[in-house]
Amino acid sequence: MRTLIPVLCTSGLAAEARIARAAGFQVIVGAGNPHRTAMLVAAAARQAKCLVSFGVAGGLAPHLSPGDVILSTEVVGEDRRWRPEPRFHEEMTALAPRIGAIAGSVLGAGDILATEEGKRRAWHETGALAVDLESAIVARAAEAVGIPFLVLRTIADPARRALPPAALIPLAADGTPALCRVVAEVLRRPRQIAALFGLARETRLALAALSGPARMLRVAFAEAA
Repeated sequence: MRTLIPVLCTSGLAAEARIARAAGFQVIVGAGNPHRTAMLVAAAARQAKCLVSFGVAGGLAPHLSPGDVILSTEVVGEDRRWRPEPRFHEEMTALAPRIGAIAGSVLGAGDILATEEGKRRAWHETGALAVDLESAIVARAAEAVGIPFLVLRTIADPARRALPPAALIPLAADGTPALCRVVAEVLRRPRQIAALFGLARETRLALAALSGPARMLRVAFAEAA
């Protein structure tokens, strides 16, 4: 008889995965690579009871600030929306304020939204509060095996922040920054240093804000088991 994992998280960054593991979750790290992430999640989804897209996100709603937490059961993909079973949606919506989160939909994008204009357009077109690279993959995998999913994300780069070029360099396979490439890009275009430091500060704030809600979500799942 196979042993089911109660909750399986999917993250892009190694730093996100450390927080999820500290809260008691098992984690897949896709390192921002959509094809690799999809293969890993599809292979593991049949062993799980629930999938969670976990980590930081870009803000789309203009009122959100770095460190704001989003709990979502609805994901907007590039060609469709995933909506939960009504009872699960109601339970998670009620849980959101208890763990210090805002309930609302999340955009699962295929590429990073790096500009203020791109975020503004996505906000108006979808109504999603935030955007990340893993949530549509998680929603699709959960649907394929008939289990629920949700999104727990904190805002790192708000709608008003454009991402500097160095922030768009692909991660290493373990979900850590490719430091040599980042340094080379900064040396090539040093004017982005201030924006890069600002983004790093906001990302640290977002990661710190994720720990408490992650632990409370783990407790909520344990109580419901």
